[in-house]
Amino acid sequence: MTATTDSTTATAVRHLIGGEWLGEPVKERRNPARPDEVVAELPDGGPGEVEAAIAAAAEALPGWRKTAAPARGAILGRAAELLTARKQEIGRDLCAEEGKTLTEATMEVQRASDIMRYHAGTGWRLGGESLPSSLPNTHLYTQHEPLGVVALITPWNFPIAIPAWKLAPALVSGNTVVMKPAGLTPLSVQHMAECLIEAGLPDGVLNIVIGSGSTVGDALVRDERVAGVSFTGSTDVGIKIHEIASARMARVQLEMGGKNAVIVLDDADPELAAQVVAQGGYGLTGQACTATSRVIATPGAHDAFVDALTKAASAWAPGDGQQDGVKMGPVVSDSQLETDRSYMDVAREEGAEVATGGTNEDFFFQPTVLTGVSQTMRVAREEIFGPVISVLAAGDLDEAIAITNASPYGLTGGIVTNDLKAAMRFADEAEVGVVKINRPTTGLDLNAPFGGYKQSSTGTFREQGSTATDFYTRVKTVYMGA
Repeated sequence: MTATTDSTTATAVRHLIGGEWLGEPVKERRNPARPDEVVAELPDGGPGEVEAAIAAAAEALPGWRKTAAPARGAILGRAAELLTARKQEIGRDLCAEEGKTLTEATMEVQRASDIMRYHAGTGWRLGGESLPSSLPNTHLYTQHEPLGVVALITPWNFPIAIPAWKLAPALVSGNTVVMKPAGLTPLSVQHMAECLIEAGLPDGVLNIVIGSGSTVGDALVRDERVAGVSFTGSTDVGIKIHEIASARMARVQLEMGGKNAVIVLDDADPELAAQVVAQGGYGLTGQACTATSRVIATPGAHDAFVDALTKAASAWAPGDGQQDGVKMGPVVSDSQLETDRSYMDVAREEGAEVATGGTNEDFFFQPTVLTGVSQTMRVAREEIFGPVISVLAAGDLDEAIAITNASPYGLTGGIVTNDLKAAMRFADEAEVGVVKINRPTTGLDLNAPFGGYKQSSTGTFREQGSTATDFYTRVKTVYMGA
């Protein structure tokens, strides 16, 4: 099943269960930039499909677990090559179903390929350690084993990169998988699955069920055969997943919301600060958990920075992401558009001022700057997930760090300054999992651990980098006597 390259023809998306593409289309996904264009037709799975998918994964587990880790990695390596070869085609489909620009979409496909390639090498590095024993004639060692069947529940905003950074370490570690992709963006995951199958992934090792979180997701989380659940999405849903899965002693990994702040100090170049913040807040239409949504400016920087950011916002005028020169695509859906619009009403009611933006035409929401924002306002505390940046004032670095840390979230945080001492102090004291100094809060290296503090993450297991397989493996200690 190969996705179409004709943007006017809808692609049939199916469940993948035990190596077979199943399910009849009952729903459609439209291009948010071109609402008359149907991008994909998809089924709506339920408990029956989940049952079949888990059974297929459980049946495939013994054989996949016994497959040598380097051989598992080799399949990921071949899939990486196929993703790279097809990144223009897949990028066009990703752009159409999610709305981000074609450049962003194509880069995301390459990111998925790079993740697969990285974990192809992980297959050669998996293993335990040999330890000295206090007992005579005893060989003491550890080995890492797969969890078993794992459920991966992924969001719409990075529809191929996040599935890849969960799936690759899960597979190379010897687990079998049931994945529930977001209903808004199922086509990108299908492309990735096709590449893995063509690369030699055995039937049943990867299974995909399309459907709602309340049916498919809930059934996955509750099933006793599922040893681990990795979820990226909203904090409210993540907390519910944690409660259900932890109650049956399943392992849980959550990456959730953010309300990411950038501090702009008096010594900062206002133009540089504006570019850093605009990239972090308007890139990807602000629809990223790492997006900049708060700026905390000290007195000597505040006014010049607001002027610079207001001007910079004009370069991010939204448009069809398939058109040349467009830097920001449309909002992904009706519900997200309504959220963005409702927060404009909230901002005005609470006394904030809209310096620029705050309006929309169809799904194209203007890049927005809110000023006069206090930390008690909802727009300063709640995740909007749109191209909306609130500017707050702080008297000095002490107050700016305190405002940063007052959030219930702790995913990413940044500072713009030429003062090394101030930058290092922020790195030490910011209660976030990722610190950016003179860099946008978005953008991550795939070889570095990623995760947040507080309500942004469970915090126990990090994603990406050398730590990515920690969640998907358990350690066994072996004493071997002579």
